[in-house]
Amino acid sequence: MYEGLTWLPENISLPDNAVPLFISTFLLIAALFILRMLTAGVIRRNVASSDLRGRLLVNSRNAFVLLAIFGLVFIWGEQLRSLALSIVAIAVALVVATKELILCVSGSILKGGAGSFSIGDRIQVKDFRGDVIDQTLLTTIILEVGPGKTSHQRTGRMIVLPNALFVSEPIVNESFTDHWDFHVFTVPFKREDNWPAAQKALLEAASQQCQPYLDSARKHMKKIGSARGLEVPSVDPRVTIQAPVAGEIHLTVRLPTKPGQRSYIEQAILSEVFLNNDFSAKKAEPETIEPSQP
Repeated sequence: MYEGLTWLPENISLPDNAVPLFISTFLLIAALFILRMLTAGVIRRNVASSDLRGRLLVNSRNAFVLLAIFGLVFIWGEQLRSLALSIVAIAVALVVATKELILCVSGSILKGGAGSFSIGDRIQVKDFRGDVIDQTLLTTIILEVGPGKTSHQRTGRMIVLPNALFVSEPIVNESFTDHWDFHVFTVPFKREDNWPAAQKALLEAASQQCQPYLDSARKHMKKIGSARGLEVPSVDPRVTIQAPVAGEIHLTVRLPTKPGQRSYIEQAILSEVFLNNDFSAKKAEPETIEPSQP
């Protein structure tokens, strides 16, 4: 009948002092149980008030439970320390082995909790820029947009980003809203070029392109500003002047547009301006000197 239990001594090893520990545990529990019963009997016989009797019974029970816990910790302290050290060693090894996976999961929780971006948004992390097409617990997949930070053409390459990047790197979300957004691009000129005429031409072309939807964009931006408690920015197209280096003038164009039409609007404005105008500096033609008569 006991043949099936013959494997127990070979597979389960107990410490040498296990028997005294079990005996001490049994004696502790038995003693506390007897004391608990005697204490409860004394309280029930000698306390007349039901409210006070109930509080004393509950308090005495909790006191004996604490005594049992402290007694068990005292008896099994050495074994518990060994077990804790083993658990800590296993946990440390597990964390070291799965550090990258833990960071990826943490990054996924961070971006999800912060609402950093969603499917369809155009984001930039470090040197990676593109449109988000998929998200998982460990990775985020984007379609690359480039080349550079000012282009809006898809390169046809897919980039798989580990979510661990979102723990230590800032995320730039270029899709401020789902309907209307601001688009900014820069046109460089030399200082001697006719950049005032270019500024006027760019502003006229931008205003013409935005005219059909300018009122809708203005209403949407006002709604977003009210909902988020922000000052409503002006949505009217504007062209500002910058001088980043000596001898150059940069005209920065800012205008409202839909997130998916940045490249189309920019190309339409530049084509209209530069096909119909020439802003290069005109060099004076050298005067011809007629030879003197002999």
